[in-house]
Amino acid sequence: MSMKTSSTQFKQRIRTNMQDSIMRESVASAQERMFGNRARAAEDIGHWDEWRQMGMDIREHVLENLDFYLTQLSDNVIENGGHVFFAQTAEEASAYIERVAQAKNAKKVVKSKSMVTEEIDLNAALERQGINVVETDLGEYILQIDDHDAPSHIVAPAIHKSREQVQQIFKDKIGYQGSENPAEMTRFVRDHIRQDFVNADIGITGCNFAVAESGSIALVTNEGNARLATALPKTHIAVMGMERLVPTFEELDVMVTLLCRSAVGLPLTGYVTVLTGPKEAEQTDGPEEFHLVILDNGRSDILASEFKSILRCIRCAACANTCPAYRHIGGQSYGSIYSGPIGAVLSPLLGGYQDFQDLPYACSLCTACNDVCPVKIPLAELLLKHRQIIAESKLTPIKERITATAFNFINSRPTLWGSAVNMGAKASKTLIKEGDMAIKIKAVEEWHETRDLPESDGESFRHWFKHRTPSDKP
Repeated sequence: MSMKTSSTQFKQRIRTNMQDSIMRESVASAQERMFGNRARAAEDIGHWDEWRQMGMDIREHVLENLDFYLTQLSDNVIENGGHVFFAQTAEEASAYIERVAQAKNAKKVVKSKSMVTEEIDLNAALERQGINVVETDLGEYILQIDDHDAPSHIVAPAIHKSREQVQQIFKDKIGYQGSENPAEMTRFVRDHIRQDFVNADIGITGCNFAVAESGSIALVTNEGNARLATALPKTHIAVMGMERLVPTFEELDVMVTLLCRSAVGLPLTGYVTVLTGPKEAEQTDGPEEFHLVILDNGRSDILASEFKSILRCIRCAACANTCPAYRHIGGQSYGSIYSGPIGAVLSPLLGGYQDFQDLPYACSLCTACNDVCPVKIPLAELLLKHRQIIAESKLTPIKERITATAFNFINSRPTLWGSAVNMGAKASKTLIKEGDMAIKIKAVEEWHETRDLPESDGESFRHWFKHRTPSDKP
């Protein structure tokens, strides 16, 4: 998997997914549940907006002093006996991890859920080296054995699948013969992959937050698989975006509180693990060797741009859980590993407009995402900024630019505009009958497929207002 998860066009992906009733029902049900849980968790803690402000202030402080905290983190990881590699690009990050795997003669790798490893297409790189990579997060595992299906949600990657579909996948791929009961299926998968942890040469994880003052990494999970992936293999490799830092454990407390309540609607997830370097000589669990890969991959450019605030993101997916566009088209329509409003902003920045210029338009600008973001990222405003750049760079289709230019020409000339409106009013009386168009016009055909047009009496408001008599006044 890489940043780009589909080679089909954006509109075609939407058409396909809009016809997938199972996906739409699954996403809508999950979205309602997650949104409700988050709202209750926010209300339960009280003063939620003050917590959000603290989160924003912490993230802004880190971004303003990123060079200092990265140096502090690196120095402390090394002092703790670990290794640090700063990767400028996705290719550099993958190459470093490949070298570590080769040095360890690794045959099997177990992974916990990590968006940043998806971003750099790490699984494919390791598999090309003949290494067996096993995803141990349940959602990621489902996608992996289902012919490497693409994730559709940052927190719950298999949210688009029903339990019946998951049951069939387990039956076809790993010999499951049980019912569609989630607990029964989960127990089967747990037993199925448990030996992979024991046999793994390397465990690879992401990093929710790194603590600069101690050189520690914090992993926030629901399933406990990250603990097994870091406790049993002899080598642990953690991969993090360079912005995923907090100065001290005091700030970590705030950020974990915001993350858990925003992502899953709980005061705390099942497992919050803090790891500091490889294990000590007297310890029985933990890796003998620890590597921290710190990834740039375009983040420095974002840091210096007007999109800087997107680097506050803590990957909670609260924005997707409230987004009406995401609800209807699903995460796979975005064609990126990052979906929802955060994906619509971040994907063009990391992957370029050539592949992701349509995503900023997957938004109604309702600003619901702004209201739920735990670190107050102005997502709607950033999406508008993307649209401005796309328009000014003339990346929009030529027909759209011609139409916009013609509209601007007419709209800026009152006489022309008045004539056009009057002509349109008269034409609509002939063209529109009982909400349907008598003549199909391709330019508005897609828009009209789901909307009825009001019938007109053939007179525009401008014309009526100009020729009204005193008795017509309100």
